[in-house]
Amino acid sequence: APDQPPAPPAIASQSGGCGVAGGRMTDTRRRVKVYTLNEDRQWDDRGTGHVSSCYVERLKGMSLLVRAESDGSLLLESKINPNTAYQKQQDTLIVWSEAENYDLALSFQEKAGCDEIWEKICQVQGKDPSVDITQDLVDESEEERFDDMSSPGLELPSCELSRLEEIAELVASSLPSPLRREKLALALENEGYIKKLLEIFHVCEDLENIEGLHHLYEIIKGIFLLNRTALFEVMFSEECIMDVIGCLEYDPSLSQSRKHREFLTKTAKFKEVIPISDPELKQKIHQTYRVQYIQDMVLPTPSVFEENMLSTLHSFIFFNKVEIVGMLQEDEKFLTDLFAQLTDEATDEEKRQELVNFLKEFCAFSQTLQPQNRDAFFKTLSNMGILPALEVILGMDDTQVRSAATDIFSYLVEYNPSMVREFVMQEAQQNDDDILLINLIIEHMICDTDPELGGAVLLMGLLRTLVDPENMLATANKTEKTEFLGFFYKHCMHVLTAPLLANTTEDKPSKDDFQTAQLLALILELLTFCVEHHTYHIKNYIINKDILRRVLVLMASKHAFLALCALRFKRKIIGLKDEFYNRYIMKSFLFEPVVKAFLNNGSRYNLMNSAIIEMFEFIRVEDIKSLTAHVIENYWKALEDVDYVQTFKGLKLRFEQQRERQDNPKLDSMRSILRNHRYRRDARTLEDEEEMWFNTDEDDMEDGEAVVPPSDKTKNDEDIMDPISKFMERKKLKESEEKEVLLKTNLSGRQSPSFKLSFSSGTKSNLTSQSSASNLPGSPGSPGSPGSPGSPGSVSKSTSQMASVTTK
Repeated sequence: APDQPPAPPAIASQSGGCGVAGGRMTDTRRRVKVYTLNEDRQWDDRGTGHVSSCYVERLKGMSLLVRAESDGSLLLESKINPNTAYQKQQDTLIVWSEAENYDLALSFQEKAGCDEIWEKICQVQGKDPSVDITQDLVDESEEERFDDMSSPGLELPSCELSRLEEIAELVASSLPSPLRREKLALALENEGYIKKLLEIFHVCEDLENIEGLHHLYEIIKGIFLLNRTALFEVMFSEECIMDVIGCLEYDPSLSQSRKHREFLTKTAKFKEVIPISDPELKQKIHQTYRVQYIQDMVLPTPSVFEENMLSTLHSFIFFNKVEIVGMLQEDEKFLTDLFAQLTDEATDEEKRQELVNFLKEFCAFSQTLQPQNRDAFFKTLSNMGILPALEVILGMDDTQVRSAATDIFSYLVEYNPSMVREFVMQEAQQNDDDILLINLIIEHMICDTDPELGGAVLLMGLLRTLVDPENMLATANKTEKTEFLGFFYKHCMHVLTAPLLANTTEDKPSKDDFQTAQLLALILELLTFCVEHHTYHIKNYIINKDILRRVLVLMASKHAFLALCALRFKRKIIGLKDEFYNRYIMKSFLFEPVVKAFLNNGSRYNLMNSAIIEMFEFIRVEDIKSLTAHVIENYWKALEDVDYVQTFKGLKLRFEQQRERQDNPKLDSMRSILRNHRYRRDARTLEDEEEMWFNTDEDDMEDGEAVVPPSDKTKNDEDIMDPISKFMERKKLKESEEKEVLLKTNLSGRQSPSFKLSFSSGTKSNLTSQSSASNLPGSPGSPGSPGSPGSPGSVSKSTSQMASVTTK
């Protein structure tokens, strides 16, 4: 039914199928795994325990209880609802929906235990235990109810060649109705109908009856869409599966039949790299391969409406893979032989390649396992010595073997990077740097022969995971981050940076082909990541090895993406605002390659242009004083003509403000001295003064200027006021330039170099004189102190100067 999730296929009755490591309990009949269906319609393993049924007072009814075998905690407590549809599948699986989007399954280790619990459920619901489903899945229409009462079961036409068209029409007409689907599935199960249909298939093939074969295709495809595990078990059995695939070769929409059976029997070969002694395991592997082939290659791509109808097929494959991994994992002799042959020098190359490919596929299968089962799987591989084995394989010359070993290594890093880090640190105590596992990985990244560097990109991602402090553990007695990064920078970093250092000995890259540029870009990406996350380790390395200077040689590369990588590396360093880095940049004049690249780029409006301007804008906005002074003192002549953005003029302005503060150290003290006078004024003038104080532009305050209204307290010494007078003289000279900069900043877009806005000096002086007059003591609006009337003709020098300051 549309709102009924698919049931997972049952798990085989051996302990490996249940995926439980450790000893078996005495009562294995009631031993179960609890599964829930997640949003992706995959079954999640909730744990293993023992099931019982009893009356629960709180739930007011008979309930199913599952207690974990590990600690006795309650895994499941579910009341047996009289109206819930319970389904029994594969003799060892009970499935039901607890709520609209919450589906549960109990997978029993033994059939007897499943039958016992099924009887309890049927007893509560008043059903016969011989049924496989206790309720109709959905409310059927009135017409279907009438049909249901009048015909207890669906009667199938006799299985004959002449009636194939009638059978195909019956299957097609039953698919839209959940009730008719259910009846059709039961009829097909009870009468052994599928095997009869496959017998007719042989007759049709012998007679070359194409019409009959087309009808059989539609019938078998319709049976797949019934989504019934019991039917799949018949169809996928050893005796039937190839005939089912044969029926699906004759698609009416294709002019010619497909040759799927020929591919499976002649082209696809089953290779036993290590002999598998268990016949059941071998049969399960064959079956899973063929069913996966049916799903991926034989069945047509399902429509949106058919997709959910094949969900049981997905589950069938999923649980088969879980079983295969479990059974192989428990076979210690098999795994011991596998790793012994892998690392044995006497093993020939072809055999070793098969062994590595098997291990790779084994790890890929493990991705279907639940987290706790995957933990056990990788722990087993680790105990068997998978990392030393990979180290041996990666040191070999065979490219294909190394590629497969890299894929296996990626599974291990993604699963547990700490396990890999621990191994490489331990081996560093015994081996030379050249044969360390992590250095072998770096060398494979550097030596990747693929023009697109597909393998190198994968390996760079793995290295990034290994050096990422976010996934490193910190314990009470040791910190993995400190230990591993210390190891990495001592034993591995020189291997990673070797291509970079070798290629940047001159003023431009010695090799500038596309593949080399791609590799250097990957190395820079990893180094940029280190700058962001490794603080002092990478800082010491960059400064001691003069790495930034070498990286900036790549700004001269003909490949824009590599030059931008180099710029991004420097931008990340500047973004840290670390004075150690800043002193290193200034001492080595490391803005020179950037300015050169900027000028060589000319007037082109591209990413390089924007990225360089953004770097200088960051220095201006963040007011990094040391870098501002360095840039203006050394590169202003080269940059002063750039006026389509205000970044460089703004930097110059910042620089001049800094220099003025340095030239007039009294100005900074003046700000505090003059502000403090305000707090000693007469209380009657406080309100007016506060109004002026808070209306003053804070930017002006930062420039070292104080706002003090004239009052009786302004009889300051000449030596205090002289610096302000001189300061204001210089300010007046620059104010027209400041106005120009501010107005340009407010204009959107780039301005033409010839487009300028400024005030004339006449306008400026006029504005100043007007505002000065308005603020003289005794004039309207002046907050002068009582008792000092003053007249315009008798303004002292200091008062005049103070009026000017107030205006600013």
